[in-house]
Amino acid sequence: MFQDFSTPADPALGTERVARLRQRLAGSGLDAVFVPRADEHMGEYVPPSAERLKWLTGFSGSAGLAVVSAHAAALFVDGRYVLQAATQIDKGTFEILEVPQAEPHAWLASKLRSGAVAGFDPWLHTSAWAVRMKEVLEKKGIRLKPLSRNPVDAVWGRVRPAPPLGAVTIQPMKFAGKSAEEKIADLQQTLTSAGEDAAVLTLPDSIAWLLNIRGSDIQHNPTALAFAILHARAKPELFIDKRKLASDVRKYLSGIARLHEPADLKERIDVLKKAGRRVRLDGATAAHWFRLRLGASKHTIVDAPDPCLLPKARKNSAEIKGTRAAHERDGVAMARYLAWLDREAPAGRVDEIEAVKRLEALRAETQVLKEISFDTISGAGPNGAIVHYRVTSATNRKLKSGELFLVDSGAQYQDGTTDVTRTIAIGRPTAEMRERFTLVLKGHIAVATARFPKGTAGVQIDAFARQALWQHGLDFDHGTGHGVGSYLSVHEGPQSISKRSQVPLEPGMIVSNEPGYYKPGGYGIRIENLLLVTDLEAVPGGERKMMGFETLTLVPIDRRLIEPKLMSPAEIAWLDAYHARVRAVIAPHLVVDRPWLEATTAPLGA
Repeated sequence: MFQDFSTPADPALGTERVARLRQRLAGSGLDAVFVPRADEHMGEYVPPSAERLKWLTGFSGSAGLAVVSAHAAALFVDGRYVLQAATQIDKGTFEILEVPQAEPHAWLASKLRSGAVAGFDPWLHTSAWAVRMKEVLEKKGIRLKPLSRNPVDAVWGRVRPAPPLGAVTIQPMKFAGKSAEEKIADLQQTLTSAGEDAAVLTLPDSIAWLLNIRGSDIQHNPTALAFAILHARAKPELFIDKRKLASDVRKYLSGIARLHEPADLKERIDVLKKAGRRVRLDGATAAHWFRLRLGASKHTIVDAPDPCLLPKARKNSAEIKGTRAAHERDGVAMARYLAWLDREAPAGRVDEIEAVKRLEALRAETQVLKEISFDTISGAGPNGAIVHYRVTSATNRKLKSGELFLVDSGAQYQDGTTDVTRTIAIGRPTAEMRERFTLVLKGHIAVATARFPKGTAGVQIDAFARQALWQHGLDFDHGTGHGVGSYLSVHEGPQSISKRSQVPLEPGMIVSNEPGYYKPGGYGIRIENLLLVTDLEAVPGGERKMMGFETLTLVPIDRRLIEPKLMSPAEIAWLDAYHARVRAVIAPHLVVDRPWLEATTAPLGA
């Protein structure tokens, strides 16, 4: 299994660990410290050695920040994690606060006196965060101090896991679609045109994409933890533990980059500074340590996005071909899974863990599954209302008749990454369930059928997914969609569909389409497909070039949960056409489950 079901942490341990951390702060002259859910690479997913927030608080979500002072402590999470945090931490030790309604700086100002000092590890926060936090705290008379050693690490001590040493592999050209040499040359031209001498690369998926390598340092993410310096007129420098490199991989990388151990990074950054080089640094993704090391001079640091982000997001023809193949393969596994679920779940023979195991086993039967793309969200009944629920042996629940089951899962294949969510009726759904599901489906269809001109950003499309819910006084507290990589991170930037995304969508980008509705203590609903941004044929009589989406995911949507009276003829036509496509592509791969697929993809009125 790629997923385990152990309890993430014991909330009762938080009190003692916070007490030890406070002793460490007092001895260091600190009045408070920030503990983020981040590692040195600022990625969403981190290795066990960097799970400081989880170790301290018990919270295992992928985004959060704890602030600990001498007499108070708080955990800040967004709306996705409020319910989850309440089940994982000691609420007598930590106050749970939801951002953006609550802000860490305001909470800290209410707990500390003027002249207090709050510490932070510059390796674990971006420059954008550090600059903003320093500014707002100074207004409250609080000094923000970068630390040379993380106090949580000192308390964690020898039991802290060692950094990972996952093996690095080469991504073949038939999947990458473009050689590393070509990518490097293109980005060198970008730097030269901008008058920049180098760019610091800190995101593992950027480095993996640029050099056409993959790794296994982080669970579910085929990347290697490394840093790189991309030079405008010389070979890139790669800083990676060479124990991760087999002889063939080392030979390949030596041909396109200069290899260094991670310990050499400080010296090489110093060389750039002393030589007066103009260095691109992404303040939104690079650790603040780099800014401190390079110095604050505008002549040295150029604030600009990671140059890999947009080229990586624009999938080339080989990557698009690969993702289509991956989604067809995954659709077959999902069809077999949903057919099994319909046979077994109504009789009470399936629990959340068994549901996860079965799905992973069916994907593994493809013989090409490399990993799952994240821990499967397998939420029965009220557990489905926890947006990022992760089933454990302690929370495991039976799938019961009369309830809904939400399963959000994905796979990592060498030719593509998948992510799909389906909500399934176990037995007979209530009228409310059917109404809410249909409202979510209407939002899903609105996004899938959207037409938009060049320059349109995700923020402009996000409301499409919410309009039907808004009309009924309902909403959901997460973004409508995130970017997805090509055998890389299942959450890829810079593109997304959300209330904050200002990045224009471009052909070749992949985004998810996943509106939802969650009734705490009752059930959760989410319908997710992956979409490819495409150019469209000119609209007759139109004056502007339009773009749209191709739906990549090929998995039936539960017709038993749809209330046709709430849908327009155009929406019904879209659903019937989508199911006809699923049936045409997936049915030839099925034998035993073909009758099930034909029935579940029949026209809505049939």
